[in-house]
Amino acid sequence: MSAEVKETPAENTDQTDQAIRMLANDLHRLNQSVVRAVEAGVSVELIRSSRHHNGDGNWGDLLIPVITRKE
Repeated sequence: MSAEVKETPAENTDQTDQAIRMLANDLHRLNQSVVRAVEAGVSVELIRSSRHHNGDGNWGDLLIPVITRKE
């Protein structure tokens, strides 16, 4: 699974490109961890816990995992 990047008219800087690459890599590792957890016998749901805003109209969802074990 890859990250979807929606371009805006503003130019991307090297810092922005680096942040996007880091996020994509971190999400890939998160997805791998979710698969390992499911294979180990738990269910994993990621829920938005809040939304971070930077004051310039940019935002990002912050997540928490809800882990369920079968009894």
